[in-house]
Amino acid sequence: MKSIQYQLSLSFEQVLNLVKQLPEAEKVKLSQELSQELLDSKLTGLLEACKTDEVSLEAIAEEVEAVRTETHARQSAH
Repeated sequence: MKSIQYQLSLSFEQVLNLVKQLPEAEKVKLSQELSQELLDSKLTGLLEACKTDEVSLEAIAEEVEAVRTETHARQSAH
């Protein structure tokens, strides 16, 4: 059996009214799906913003070592 796909033009208010008619379990599932989609979108944006060829692996390793040294010095002082 073939799956049929329909497209509807709905306003935000129409979608909201439909969502309000859903059973609680389906509202929870919809909320989880929307949260995951938003999280995926934000993570993708963050990764794209952080992409660069300007930082070498060596520079990253040096910075990590500097932070570790600083953290160790603070912990030893207490």
